Amino acid sequence: MADSDGLVTVFLNSLTPKFYVALTGTSSLISGLIFIFEWWYFHKHGTSFIEQVSVSHLRPLMGGTESSISEPGSSNNRESETSRQNLSECKVWRNPLNLFRGAEYRRYTWVTGKEPLTYYDMNLSAQDHQTFFTCDTDFLRPSDTVMQKAWRERNPPARIKAAYQALELNNDCATAYVLLAEEEATTIVDAERLFKQALKAGETIYRRSQQCQHQSPQHEAQLRRDTNVLVYIKRRLAMCARKLGRIREAVKIMRDLMKEFPPLTMLNIHENLLESLLELQAYADVQAVLAKYDDISLPKSAAICYTAALLKTRTVSDKFSPETASRRGLSTAEINAVEAIHRAVEFNPHVPKYLLEMKSLILPPEHILKRGDSEAIAYAFFHLQHWKRIEGALHLLQCTWEGTFRMIPYPLEKGHLFYSYPSCTETADRELLPSFHHVSVYPKKEIPFFIHFTAGLCSSTAMLAFLTHQFPEIMGVFAKAVLGFSCLQPRHPQFLSRTHKI
Repeated sequence: MADSDGLVTVFLNSLTPKFYVALTGTSSLISGLIFIFEWWYFHKHGTSFIEQVSVSHLRPLMGGTESSISEPGSSNNRESETSRQNLSECKVWRNPLNLFRGAEYRRYTWVTGKEPLTYYDMNLSAQDHQTFFTCDTDFLRPSDTVMQKAWRERNPPARIKAAYQALELNNDCATAYVLLAEEEATTIVDAERLFKQALKAGETIYRRSQQCQHQSPQHEAQLRRDTNVLVYIKRRLAMCARKLGRIREAVKIMRDLMKEFPPLTMLNIHENLLESLLELQAYADVQAVLAKYDDISLPKSAAICYTAALLKTRTVSDKFSPETASRRGLSTAEINAVEAIHRAVEFNPHVPKYLLEMKSLILPPEHILKRGDSEAIAYAFFHLQHWKRIEGALHLLQCTWEGTFRMIPYPLEKGHLFYSYPSCTETADRELLPSFHHVSVYPKKEIPFFIHFTAGLCSSTAMLAFLTHQFPEIMGVFAKAVLGFSCLQPRHPQFLSRTHKI
């Protein structure tokens, strides 16, 4: 024992101040790198890397699953119910106002060098195209067979080449014109020209399918497919007219679509109609559309909730003053406007940051998650101009939107007018939105413990390195004293008794 203690003392006395500088400096560097990685991982994935590894890998090894031993059946049932709830909450919807890939998304890429669409988003679009534009009878028409393969292609040039091949086989292949209008056309004018060709071919095929629909189940499936193609073409033509300034023409096409194909409400054509009517400032018509679709039995959206708030805000926003309201109280119309804003903010709390330009907008994705950041971007991208047009509307929103959170202190557990806020929106939005966009998170997450820990460790070791470099003799004596004291502590009595016996 005396020999080992003597060796420790000799070793400590042989250490120079440079060793302690190197030790503390290296420790500070390593802890700083861990802190930077933890911070980056938290901002990218919303959780701590160390905590995630500890829970997923170390906890099972340390016996952290005892709570699941009792009543395994009930725990499995709870897990399955939770998973089903998450699936329903995180359903991804087609963006009713999605842009054109060739004329808008690709032009953005040419200018900025950034990809506005994620692979996950484009893969969902490919699945949508296969669902809407293909059916089991495609093998009967060679052009449809080629287009069935085209919709599955990942490479845009390959899809465009397949569309031209389909047109060589059949000059009236409507889906081929649709693909070219979406992806090859570089301007809205070119896209509209191709969609008009697609409309001419689609109407011919649709009338032919109507005559044969009762012959077999296959013909019925073919009619459903041809109906989807025709509705899609007309809707995109309406959007082309809206973008080119022919707004009344766009409104007429959308109204005719909603009358002719009422079962296709899942396409949310009324949201396209709402935006066009707001551009016309036809607020009475907007209210009529809301009266039909802002119903308790129908699914809500940011467009529905915030448009309803905008209409109520419009009646009071030009004369609203926080100082006056605090003195005399809110009038009935102002109370209705504030309640409508609170309702909209509860449904999607991310929208006000974009309307008030607290966060920068990006191009909206082709799919959105309701109540998520992706839906907020899609709404604000098209509707910010309508809020700016109404005097005082954004000022009233700025004064009142944060008051919503006082009514829902625990939004993940219980809501006020809607169900509790889904906890899966952040993960889904990170898949839908490009990596250069900072995803809005609600409710705001607290910084994990390990980020505080690594930050403190990095700071303390950096301070020790600085002090050791500035005062090497003093810090060397201090380090030797601390290490010598810890090494020369008396052993445990049981250990000493065992050594004496040996």
